[in-house]
Order: sequence, then structure tokens, then C-alpha cells
Amino acid sequence: MRRSDLFLPASRERRGEWVGATRLLVRAGLIREFGSGLWGLTPAGQRVKTKIEARVHDAMRSVGAQAASLPNLQYSDRWRESGRWGAFEGEMFTFRNREDRAMCLAPSHEEGVVHLLDGLVRSYDDLPVVLYQIDSKFRDDHARAGLLRCKEFTMKDAYSAHVDADSLREAYRTMRAAYLRIFDDLGLTIAVCGADNSVMGGDRSEEFVAPVDEGSCRLTHCSADGCRWGVTDEAAEFDEYAASDDCPDCGGRLATDGGVEVGHVFELGTRYTDAIGLTVDDRDGGTTTVEMGSYGIGVTRLLQTIVMQGAWERDGGSDAESLDWPVTDWGSVAPYRAAVVPIGDDDAVRETATGIHDAIGADCLLFDDDQSVGERFAESDLLGVPATVVVGNHYRETGEVEIERKDGETRSVTPESVPAAVERFATGD
Repeated sequence: MRRSDLFLPASRERRGEWVGATRLLVRAGLIREFGSGLWGLTPAGQRVKTKIEARVHDAMRSVGAQAASLPNLQYSDRWRESGRWGAFEGEMFTFRNREDRAMCLAPSHEEGVVHLLDGLVRSYDDLPVVLYQIDSKFRDDHARAGLLRCKEFTMKDAYSAHVDADSLREAYRTMRAAYLRIFDDLGLTIAVCGADNSVMGGDRSEEFVAPVDEGSCRLTHCSADGCRWGVTDEAAEFDEYAASDDCPDCGGRLATDGGVEVGHVFELGTRYTDAIGLTVDDRDGGTTTVEMGSYGIGVTRLLQTIVMQGAWERDGGSDAESLDWPVTDWGSVAPYRAAVVPIGDDDAVRETATGIHDAIGADCLLFDDDQSVGERFAESDLLGVPATVVVGNHYRETGEVEIERKDGETRSVTPESVPAAVERFATGD
């Protein structure tokens, strides 16, 4: 992408009254507020979201989940059957259509999945089935903290249907492990916390909570490498663990921080299928009620949480001047994995910079507009681009360009070697 063609409303000035990661995302030109709890993404912000979604899609396909699409606009019938109509504590958007029928914007899709399967799965041979979607959700929540608490947000929601509880438990373990791989690849530290099923119902659930300085809950978690144990302030035993030093799981040291829930998995059992009457023929010639699981990841919430937990937070907190996206063996969700900064306007520099941009492809940002050199470097840093390719005096003198990584490491390579070198930089090598 050429900077001269890119709509990127980045600014060196602070805008509005937002704080922390929200302020930085606005200043970097990735998001813009449309009103309380409503946020739009610019092309650069959408690129980050698309990369997060790509990792989630890959993980869902790897566990055999099939992509589906369910309507967000739903009639009240199934919600009344399940007993959840009006049970979202005032957070469900409800209204009546021109035919005076009650409708809602779905805050989740348990009822929708049961409706989709009802009458179409008839036998134990049709199960298990795992369906998922990445789509908008709507909750009339108290908006705060930018993308962390919105009235409209993007969520990956998955649902599994099973002939018995053993099959459900196996799917739950599989999805739980897939979630941990997703968060590892995105560079997030995560604690897994037992949780209350609350309005969702069912028998068991766990939250995936990212420790951050300014979260929406309090989190006590193990700081030992590889240990995922944690407990939030929603648990009755939180104060007891918060006052302790030793992890009950591995013996490592406990720490207490803020936390942001980025994922949740539920064993729903027959909570919805009993209420709505979803059964299948069993192996013995009778019928059995279908067992269900539900699994959610907040995609737009992840975008901001990655910013909150990354080096941005360690390197200055609310006073940080640039984004810093984690780089792992999988890659990075930075809006561009590389930026090309030409210094000077002679033909050789311009042609070499353009050739490098074209060789890297769509995930490269070429500064080809009328910004000063300082502004180009500042904007690349503000966006958190992992690798900046500098074509300037060093190139003129040696025929090699410099690749500067966000952590300060610099390498000199030939222009032809840049795509491979950027690939290594963008996967933490």
C-alpha cells in the first residue's frame, strides 16, 4: 500500500478525552468513535481485525468447526422457549416490528443454533457437529474503555452439539486447547479462570483473562511460565488467593492485576435443547436430548487488549507514544508487517524503494507522499510496524538497505533479500 493512497487519519496530537490504549488507537488512526459504545475501524484498523480473524478461522478449521451464518435479527419465539427473553438484565436490544411482533438483536446465538439444527439433525449419526461464525453482536451495555465494552462488537461464537456428555467434554477440551493456541500466537499472556455460567446456563465454564494494568476486573494469576491458573474478583475465594503468594496449581508466585476477559467456553449440557425440545434418535432405538457447548472470543476486544498488554504498556503505559504489536513464531497482527522509508528523492532511491514494496506485497506500507523523513519514521513507529526498511545514505554508499526492527535491532541486506529478511523479522527470528 502506498501512503499517498492510504486513508490513515493518524495524528501527532492527542485527541479527545480517551485514555490509555483507546487514546493511542485513535491517535494512530485505527479507530474512530461514532457515539457512546459505537466504534468504526479505518482501513488500518480493519487490517488488524482481519489478521486476528484469520488466526481464529484457522484455529476453528483445525478442530473441525464449520463456518455458518445466523441472522442477528431474530423473533422472540425461540428466546421465550429458552427462557432468556428479558433475562439479559436490560442489555438486549428489543423492539416490535411493523407487524407488532417482538424482535431482538441477538447478543449470542444459542437459541439460533438450536433452531438451525432442529429437525435437520435426527440421529446420533448426525452428531457431533461444531458450527461457528465471526460476526457482530449487540448488547446495550454501559459503554467504556473503547473497544473493551461496546454496544456493537465483533465476536467469534462457536457451538457444538453432541449425542452424550462424554462427546461434549471432549469437544470442550479440544476447543479450550485451540483457544490457548490462538492467544499464544497472538502474543497474549492468558490466565484460565473458573467462571459462573450466569445467564448462559449450563454446568461448567471457564474464562480466558488477559492481565493488564487497567482492566474491567481484578485478576490474581500465576506468573510462572506455562502456568495458566487464575481467579477473578467474581469468585468468592478471590480475596483469599489475592492475599497468598503461592499458586495452588504449580507453586509459582501469584500476582494481582487488572484483567480483561477475551474468551469464554461453556459446557451447556441440555440447558437449551431441553427447553426447546431438540432430540435425536439414539443407538438403542429411543431418543435422547442433544448436549451442547458454547465457545466465544471477543475479536474487537482482542484488538485493544493486545495493545494494552504489549510492550506499549511496559514502555510507558498511558504516556506511550506508539503501538507495539507482539511478534511470535506465527507472525503479527500489526496493520503492516513492514514499512519502506526512502530518504531522498533521487531516481535510484525511489526505484529501489518501490521495488522492495512491490516484492513484499500488500502487507507493506511505502511512504511515497510529501511527508518529511522525520514524519515518515514517526508514523511508522506510531503504527507499530515491526520492520522498517530504510533506503537512504547507507544504500547509496554500500548498495544495501537497513531493516530496523521495532525493538531496535538493525540489519543490512541487499534489496533482493528484503522480503525474506522481513519474513524472518515478522516471525520473531
